[in-house]
Amino acid sequence: MKDIINITIIDREGAEHPIEAPTDISLNLMEVAKASELPVEGTCGGMALCASCHCYVLSDHELTEASDDEEDMLDQAFFVEDNSRLSCQLKITPELDGLKVKLAPVS
Repeated sequence: MKDIINITIIDREGAEHPIEAPTDISLNLMEVAKASELPVEGTCGGMALCASCHCYVLSDHELTEASDDEEDMLDQAFFVEDNSRLSCQLKITPELDGLKVKLAPVS
């Protein structure tokens, strides 16, 4: 099993940030973005109780279905698109190697 994957996060100014993320310590994408000092607030601490970690999934990865809580939060978020997700709900797993996301604009 591969313990490190490569993901790309595009910030709100359009700059791409290639990031190596460990798959063996139960992180989510929001935590990886914050650890990489990207401007992801994560106000609720990753509980899908806010939308401050809203992002757009640009790559063609098969992701887990959004939970009802995540869908409810996205219903209240600004600038929601078909590829919108809360980064706190995307667990870092080997299947996400090559994932590419863009941070959603803030209101």
